[in-house]
Amino acid sequence: MTEPDPAARRLADKMREDIQSGALREGTKLPSIAKLAEEHGIGRGATEHALSILRGEGWVMSRRGSGFYVAKQFARIRRVSPDRLDPKLRAQGKMIQDHDTGDRWRAVNPLVADVVPPPDVAEALGVEPGTVVLSRLRRFKVDGRFVQLSVSYLPTDLTRGTRIEHSSPGPGGIHGVLAELGYEPTRYEERLIGRAPRPTEVEGLELRSVGAMVLEITRLAWSGERCVEVNRMVLDAEAYEVVYKFPAP
Repeated sequence: MTEPDPAARRLADKMREDIQSGALREGTKLPSIAKLAEEHGIGRGATEHALSILRGEGWVMSRRGSGFYVAKQFARIRRVSPDRLDPKLRAQGKMIQDHDTGDRWRAVNPLVADVVPPPDVAEALGVEPGTVVLSRLRRFKVDGRFVQLSVSYLPTDLTRGTRIEHSSPGPGGIHGVLAELGYEPTRYEERLIGRAPRPTEVEGLELRSVGAMVLEITRLAWSGERCVEVNRMVLDAEAYEVVYKFPAP
């Protein structure tokens, strides 16, 4: 793909920043191409290219015969911990994602399989390298936008013949089933890093912004002294606000 010329990139970056900061609000009609070109001292071609970049990223939209407008922006998902992991939610038959998205439209495409996990996951689960575990791969879509890729790993001695092997584990999700089996999670550990997305993640999340970032969160769920699940999540950084609540030491 041909890189845009520097003038187009500068204008696209400036307008994107203005939209993100609220200086350009949703529904605002943008100046004409000729006016934008004059204001920023660049050619019409570069201006058209900048608007094309922003339209491709979902920041602006065009209306035939009317011009360009600031598009409706995606409302960030508030991912609040530890509230989202409260056992009371499981008791009500709710999934963890229900806490994140509320009544917003959500879809998930689960894929359940036996896999050999990465070495660090095998170590956390306490299984020998090369041992097969159960994998639950999910791709979450909220309000029409792919926002998260998630894969959970669980030891097969806990999952064989249970609803965890089904595409939908039922009320309370995976942790609800673990609780029924006597392995209710009693503590969690989350590790979060920000990084550039890998090619498969760009495709899976349909990331459009040049320079897009993702948040990788690895959560370990412990029941007593045993790690019963490792969940590795990759979140579109532009789609989430991550909130942690904890008491003062």
